Amino acid sequence: MKLDNLYIKDDTRNPTLSFKDRASAVGIAKAKELKKDVIVASSTGNAASSISGFAASAGIKNYIFVPKTAPEAKVTQLLVFGSTVFLVDGTYDEAFELCFKAAERFGWYNRSCAINPYLVEGKKTVAFEILEQLNFKVPDYVVMAVGDGCSISGAYKGFVEFYKLGLVDKIPKMIGVQSEKSNPVTRAFNKNTYEFDYIPPTTIADSISVGIPRNGIKALKAVAESGGFMIDVSDEEIIESIRILASNSGIFGEPAGVTGFAGVRKLKKLGLLKKEDIVVTVVTGSGLKDLKTAQ
Repeated sequence: MKLDNLYIKDDTRNPTLSFKDRASAVGIAKAKELKKDVIVASSTGNAASSISGFAASAGIKNYIFVPKTAPEAKVTQLLVFGSTVFLVDGTYDEAFELCFKAAERFGWYNRSCAINPYLVEGKKTVAFEILEQLNFKVPDYVVMAVGDGCSISGAYKGFVEFYKLGLVDKIPKMIGVQSEKSNPVTRAFNKNTYEFDYIPPTTIADSISVGIPRNGIKALKAVAESGGFMIDVSDEEIIESIRILASNSGIFGEPAGVTGFAGVRKLKKLGLLKKEDIVVTVVTGSGLKDLKTAQ
C-alpha cells in the first residue's frame, strides 16, 4: 500500500538549516526588545547553532552550552558564528542545568525553549505554514520527532489557534516519534502519567537525545488532546530513513530530522494509516549537520 497524500515539510531550508530557527528568530527579537546584552542557550546542537547565527546577525553576545559529544558540524557552526562555546563533559541534561544556573547567576537572557515562554510563538508558525500550503485542508495526522517536546507542542498550539479563529474545522492528530533508545515521553504516554523516569539516552539522533524532557508535559498534552499517540523507532530505522527520504525526495535530513519520517514508515507498516489519509511530517534538520551518521 502506498500513501496517496504524504507531505514532507522541509525545514532544512531555514537560515541555519533547522526547525529551531523559528524559535530563535523570536528569541533574538525579544532579547533586543528587552535590551539584553547576552543571550545563552543549552542544546544538543541545532538550537545552539540557530541562536548563534541569529545572535551574530543582531550583534548580540552569546554563550552556548552543548555536550562534548555534539556533532562536529554543529559545533563548527557555533565557532564560525563567533559564539563562546562551553563543551560540557556530560549529557544534554547536564548541559541544560549548567546553562540554567549560569543564566540565573549572571542575569543572561535564556533562550532555552522550556524556560523562555516566547519561543513557542516561533515554533507554532510551522502549523500556520502547513495549513496555508495545503489550502487550509487540515491533515489527518502530523508526525513529528520528539526530544524535549517543545516542537510538537509548539506546532499543536498553532493548529489550535487557527481552529479557534474559525479558519479550519478541526485539529490534526499529533503523532510523536522517539528513538527507542531515548523515549521518556513515549514511556510516560503509555503509562498515562505526567512523570518521567530517567534512563540515560544513547540514540544516534543527537537532537532528540534527552533523558528528562523539559517540555514533556506539553508534548503529552498535545498528543492526548489531539487524539494522537506516541510511537518509537529504532536507530536502525532512523538511519535507513535518511537514505530512503533523500533518494526519493531530494531532502537530506539528519537523524533526528528524519525520525518523524521513520515514524510514518512504521505507522504504515503496522497498518495504522489508511491509503487516503493526509499525513504531514516535518524534517527538522539538515543531514549536513551530521555527515558521519549518514556515511
